[in-house]
Order: sequence, then structure tokens, then C-alpha cells
Amino acid sequence: MINKNHFSRISEFVVGLMFGVGLMASGMTDPGKVIGFLDLFGAWDPSLALVMGGAVVVGFFAFALAKKRTTTFLGGALRLPTTNQMDKPLVIGSLLFGAGWGLGGFCPGPALVSMADGQSKATLFVAAMLVGMLGFELMDRFVHAPRKAKLDAA
Repeated sequence: MINKNHFSRISEFVVGLMFGVGLMASGMTDPGKVIGFLDLFGAWDPSLALVMGGAVVVGFFAFALAKKRTTTFLGGALRLPTTNQMDKPLVIGSLLFGAGWGLGGFCPGPALVSMADGQSKATLFVAAMLVGMLGFELMDRFVHAPRKAKLDAA
């Protein structure tokens, strides 16, 4: 018998699968196409701009609808971000994300899809991404948190 939690997991899998197929169909899993899109002063390939534009339009209406709701379509709690401020970690993270995207031709979602497709470059990218995420967690836990605690105590 399928309970609410199983249905939720099945729907998460189906949506993730659709997302992965969409990434493959749009060319987002091809590092050459991504780098061509980012090469504004060379052989620029504008085709991914249509993909991004479509995502922005869908996201605009999805967030407008979400702001009017308190629960997800499956009945779970809907938690949207509560702040819209730009801070130093956001700017640094954005710069690192952009540098990784430009150098590797992958961002996290397409990298996972490409890795599952057997692309060795994507596997290397995902490994580097995981090392970076672990490094961030360690820095946050052992460097930033103690420093913040000292400032709060003073």
C-alpha cells in the first residue's frame, strides 16, 4: 500500500527524472555548449539563453503561486526564503559558482546527470564540488562559528 510519504518520494523521483531529461534535451549537460554560451566575445552560442529564459518565466509564475500558499501540492510545509539581502557569503559563493561553471562547463544539476550518463569530466567535477562543499562546512564549523561566537559574547 502506498502511503503519503511513498507518494511524495515517487513524485520527487519523477520530477527529478523530468528535470534530468530536460537538462539533456536542452544541451545543459554538454560542457562545450555551456562554454560556448559563456564565450560572449568569441564563438557565442545563444541557444542556452532560451533555456534560461524559459526557466525564469516558469520560476516567476511558480514563485508567485507559491507565495500565496502555505503548503506544497502534496500537503507538506512550504518553506520559502525569508530574506532577500545580499551578503558577503552570497557574493563569494556566486563568484565561485560562476568560475566553476565557466571553467568546467557544468553546474551541479547537469553535472550529476552527466555523471550518471558516464561522462568522466562530470565525475571529476562532482568530486571537486563535493570537496568544496566539505571544505565550506569545515571552515564554517571550525573557523567562522567560533569567531562569530566570540563576537556575540563580547
